[in-house]
Amino acid sequence: MVDVKGRWALITGASRGIGRLAALFMAEQGCNLILQGRSTEHCEAVLREVRAMGVKAYAVGAELSDLEAVERMLQEIDNRTPVVDIVLNNAGLQIAYRVNYFETPVSDYIESYKINTVAPAMICYHFLPKMIQSGFGRIVNTTSGIRLEPEQAGYSASKAALDKITIDLGSKLEGTNVMINLTDPGWCRTDLGGPHAPNAPESAIPGVVVGAFVDDGKSGRCFSAGAFTGLTLKDAVAKAQKEFHAFY
Repeated sequence: MVDVKGRWALITGASRGIGRLAALFMAEQGCNLILQGRSTEHCEAVLREVRAMGVKAYAVGAELSDLEAVERMLQEIDNRTPVVDIVLNNAGLQIAYRVNYFETPVSDYIESYKINTVAPAMICYHFLPKMIQSGFGRIVNTTSGIRLEPEQAGYSASKAALDKITIDLGSKLEGTNVMINLTDPGWCRTDLGGPHAPNAPESAIPGVVVGAFVDDGKSGRCFSAGAFTGLTLKDAVAKAQKEFHAFY
């Protein structure tokens, strides 16, 4: 199992919900944090929480639908933190639920893809070469189990595209000690999932971060968070490495 103490992790969508819980969990393990929100002000509360736990941390603000803002964020991170070891691409947008799904507007796809596919892909492309050069890296991209619901086509299609990018990139990483995997938090009571979702956000921990700790060299897997609910981190990592398999 990877020891993340003293390493640096970027967490997108860190100001609330599962992103915030992931940040707190990583801080408990001694991991230093870069917390992304739509603005740095959105991250002030969680920034205070993780710093109180004794780790280094700072916030970066970027609207992920603004791809130039994403580029500026990445440049800021390069200037402040030369080596980023872990990326948790947690941020996402569920743009609409269309009962009349044959009337789904093109804008649903455009906005969903910018935030759920293109921005995390940009982040992956930016950090993967640096991770390969340094000899260590873990990226976990957040996906969704939604399927057979054209009512949410923009969201589910953008997540499926992210799955494809993740799996294809993972096929190139064997032997590098850099790993890229997916996680599915499940349907949780967050701002995205809504108040009627069956699962508490806490149920997604440690499943949404287990990909940062696995150490078996395998990429392209999807770690369903519900499979790890209630497990210790050590047991979760053992389960992930034994029971979850790559596409190649």
